[in-house]
Amino acid sequence: MSETSETPQPQHPGDPGAERVATDLSAVVGRLLRRLRSSSADSLLTPSQRSVLARLEDGGPATTAALARAELVRPQSMRLTLGALESQGFVTRAPDPDDGRKSVVSVTEAGSATLADVRAAKRSWLAEVIAAELDGAERRALAGAVGLIGRLVDK
Repeated sequence: MSETSETPQPQHPGDPGAERVATDLSAVVGRLLRRLRSSSADSLLTPSQRSVLARLEDGGPATTAALARAELVRPQSMRLTLGALESQGFVTRAPDPDDGRKSVVSVTEAGSATLADVRAAKRSWLAEVIAAELDGAERRALAGAVGLIGRLVDK
């Protein structure tokens, strides 16, 4: 048996390999994300705008440069995203208390409310489809899978 195996092989006949599960999970999660995005399509937020609002709400005020690094985009792209959010009243700028040459961006009440609406629309669609399509045993299995996926994401 080889000491260096990149992908552990199934331990029992019929067990799917890690590579197969990874491929299937990645595909399903991608489809789920697209469905969730489409469930809140009328929110007037692009995916990048939603992501920036969520980052600001969860992490607090940040500079344009810090947001660009966190979102893996160029500062110029982040300035465009923030400009669109600011024109809608979803973010506001204030002088950076640590460096007066910079500004920090914060989410406004309107931005928080819009983000809450987007999140609620996604949860509502998902809860409705779970209730309509899954029986109790399937919901329990899905809840267990959520825990496992959470464990993987936290690694």
